[in-house]
Amino acid sequence: MSNKPYYSSVTKKIIMSLMGLFLVTFLVVHLTLNSFLLFSNNLFNEGAHFMGTNAFIQIFQWVLFAGFAIHIFYGIVLQIQNWMSRPKGYKKRASMEQSAFSRYMIYTGLLILIFLIIHLGNFFFVKMGWIGNGVPLTSNGEENMALLVRNLFQHGGYVTFYVVMFVLMGFHLDHAFQSAFQTLGLNHKTYWGFIKGLSRVYAIVVSLGFVIIPLFIYFKIV
Repeated sequence: MSNKPYYSSVTKKIIMSLMGLFLVTFLVVHLTLNSFLLFSNNLFNEGAHFMGTNAFIQIFQWVLFAGFAIHIFYGIVLQIQNWMSRPKGYKKRASMEQSAFSRYMIYTGLLILIFLIIHLGNFFFVKMGWIGNGVPLTSNGEENMALLVRNLFQHGGYVTFYVVMFVLMGFHLDHAFQSAFQTLGLNHKTYWGFIKGLSRVYAIVVSLGFVIIPLFIYFKIV
């Protein structure tokens, strides 16, 4: 009997896990830049300008998009293979698959994909000049990304949508972080408790950080 399907599935899971951990790192960088809005528009604009003009970062952003695409693609493929291989489901699930969010990872992932497309439309596509009227300018004629963000976060509907999506993102990240380490075989009982704790802290801090920024702007706290 050939083991090719088994190893093919394992390979997909490893690639998906590595891409997921890569994206986990990106979220920290993205949150750091966004947090500048809590202190100074100029600081945020300077950070955005640096990222928008640095050659390495400009190349890296396409690597990032590729990482998103690969992670999403393999997530969908593996879920379809999972449905096809056991349509009736298991009577008992592994401990990591007990929670509702672990069972519905594919659905939270698809919701996050929809959010990502909308998010790109509101910022990246506007910045690239593909849609809308472009980025507003400062008095010095430079792109005012801070104003673009703040204007968008004046809309209660979008802020609500943004907050809900990042709450879901938090649950998604918590399980995905643990799942990635398990897939890579880094789930020894000696340090698995630490990894689970780190996963929970990371998910809470990152999701809460992204939630606070639009709420502070909407309610004019900053």
